[in-house]
Amino acid sequence: MSDMIPVRTQEQYVRDVAEIMAIRARGAAPKALVHTYGCQQNVADSEKIKGLLEQMGFSFTEKEEEADLILFNTCAVREHAEDRVFGNVGALKNVKRRHPSLIIALCGCMTEQEHIAEKLRVSFPFVNLVFGTHVIHKLPELLFSTLTDGHRVFARGDDSEDRRIVEGLPVHRDGDIRAWLTVMYGCNNFCSYCIVPYVRGRERSRAPEAILSEFKGLVAAGYRDITLLGQNVNSYGKTLENPVSFAALLRMLDEVPGDYRIRFMTSHPKDATRELIDTIAGGTHISHHLHLPFQSGSDRVLREMNRGYTSAQYLALVDYAKRKIPDLSLTSDVIVGFPGETYPEFQDTVSLIRQVEFTSLFTFLYSPRVGTRAAKMPDPVPAEEKSKWFRELCAAQEEIAARRCAAMVGTVQRVLVEECREKTGLLTGRTDGNVIVDFHGNPDSVGAFADIKITSARNWILAGEQITK
Repeated sequence: MSDMIPVRTQEQYVRDVAEIMAIRARGAAPKALVHTYGCQQNVADSEKIKGLLEQMGFSFTEKEEEADLILFNTCAVREHAEDRVFGNVGALKNVKRRHPSLIIALCGCMTEQEHIAEKLRVSFPFVNLVFGTHVIHKLPELLFSTLTDGHRVFARGDDSEDRRIVEGLPVHRDGDIRAWLTVMYGCNNFCSYCIVPYVRGRERSRAPEAILSEFKGLVAAGYRDITLLGQNVNSYGKTLENPVSFAALLRMLDEVPGDYRIRFMTSHPKDATRELIDTIAGGTHISHHLHLPFQSGSDRVLREMNRGYTSAQYLALVDYAKRKIPDLSLTSDVIVGFPGETYPEFQDTVSLIRQVEFTSLFTFLYSPRVGTRAAKMPDPVPAEEKSKWFRELCAAQEEIAARRCAAMVGTVQRVLVEECREKTGLLTGRTDGNVIVDFHGNPDSVGAFADIKITSARNWILAGEQITK
């Protein structure tokens, strides 16, 4: 006879955790509070985490005092996000004191960093479970270990086995109108300021057949706005045995019949092709909204950032896109105060946004990330001066956004109606170009597309009246 301990399957871990939690739960059934920080990819990851928890018998709550498990899915892109996480985790110490059986877990990008994992190990002894982005599929096993061994569990994706793509995980989606669909994981670009390649790993693309199957399921379930996700979607398909371009994937999905919109993010300018622009222009369901981060208008700063393009190349791509898609809505990311950036170089950024006239911008003050090349660069400009530049950039963009929105007054826009606000009775939704519209209309329109006549504009938000019921 063999003395080997039989290996549990995923299904057994799910069943065992469900049985244990049914006994431990403080209420009739176990409840979990899942809080997500950061980008849409983190939101998509949290929906998989919730799907696994649901399999294990959990329902969900927003109240800490009701929860049997509190899980924070963390972001590592900026220092402010990390500080918020540490502050909020620290506040859970008193909750844990009142409810010793509470399981506290942290996962996500922060936890893939060794210095963060060590800080959690030493300074937050009441945290039971810490796991990284590459081992989400192991949550039932990790929870089982936490519940049965009585020891804290730390698990990060340190080997190639844990960096594979795991299909078929359950998903608990947070809404029934908009959906996130991950098409690839990781990044190979290594921009000098960015920690993502270190915490998310190298690029790995899902098989187009798996994406198409999930996409068809979302359309059949009535989702109207489906966003394809990847750290750099324009690199999709390069790691597949039979490479497929992102433009080809878009065309494949666009052929699925139904009443819906396709969006995607994020696009890297160095990999955005004319084929991609032509695909958007010729699509039936593809939104005429392109999020194309340029980060800086200075060529020297772009080289230091390791972005792989010049401002002239970026502008040439934008010019082609605007000619092919006249109603294109462009949004972007900008970093202010990159190490060594001068005021004239910052002015190159302001000049570029005035030339492009973006619909909106996501603007950030540079935040050093441990382990990146930029964190070791000389950074002589004081924070107060960078903040002045930041305010100047925001003022310029607000002027542009106000002008662009004002130009839409009097037009009719096809809007996806997303919600009815209880206090005001106003409906709210988004145009094809991802501009928010508040309007008076029929509450039964929520979840459907409606034609809205734009009556006024205030910076980046429009107001209107529904003309189709």
